[in-house]
Amino acid sequence: MPLLKGSVSLLLLTLTTLFWAVPLILLTLLKVITPGRALRRRVLDGLNAVALNWVGCNLWWIRRWLKPRLRVELPDGLSADRWWLVLSNHRCWTDIFLLFLALHRRLPMPHFFVKRQLIWVPVVGLAFWALEFPMLRRLTREQRERHPHLARRDREATERMCRLARERPIAIYNFVEGTRFTPAKHAAQASPYRHLLRPRAGGTAQVVSLLGDRLDGILDVTLSYANPDPTFWGFLCGSEGAMTLEARRLAVPAWMAEGSYHDDPDYKERFHSWLNALWQDKDARLDSR
Repeated sequence: MPLLKGSVSLLLLTLTTLFWAVPLILLTLLKVITPGRALRRRVLDGLNAVALNWVGCNLWWIRRWLKPRLRVELPDGLSADRWWLVLSNHRCWTDIFLLFLALHRRLPMPHFFVKRQLIWVPVVGLAFWALEFPMLRRLTREQRERHPHLARRDREATERMCRLARERPIAIYNFVEGTRFTPAKHAAQASPYRHLLRPRAGGTAQVVSLLGDRLDGILDVTLSYANPDPTFWGFLCGSEGAMTLEARRLAVPAWMAEGSYHDDPDYKERFHSWLNALWQDKDARLDSR
């Protein structure tokens, strides 16, 4: 039965994606040939509508077919007409759909930091490019030191997204650890947290410094699974078990919009301290589950 359920779920996801791929491709072609940012912005509105409808269609069958055992805790005051930064831990691909289940239409159009390699995934890569998601290389510290021009391109991609984001409300989602949690990665990092990898501060700091005056708040999201080794396939099979999404709203500290992460060592140290404290608290809350 789980195999059958997973196969049907995969078929539904594929059909939904193929259906919405048609307007996505047409609007992407129109965006490429449309002159002027003002007109392209109108086309981008259509692309955002396609993406939101793709999400909505998938959530419709997920709720009725998979009936996920998801407990959600959200703060008051969420709005799709404001700007938000969403910070979350990362366990598996299921995380994205849990965020959609909890926050779809409660926040504006979501934008994720995505790995550059995903540009080659059919339909999905095109959507990321057309919707102007920042596509990053996720370099290690050693790679950044050896190839500073690549790190600079990642920063420029984030700056471009934030500059365009000032035109309309947006929710920027960041899996701050930069990759999915596994015991092997946890051990390789010598992570000081029991349930989390080390957080990466660069992208978050850039967003806050560039959009701090626009942001209505930071949503600190903690995802937890009863299954110690969750997988997206297990989710599609309806056998993932209980899941929890807990979000709390944080104010943006005034000092965050007053410095430069890459140019000011004191600001960088202060930002790392803030993010590490956030992760310590998140780790303690996961420890209590």
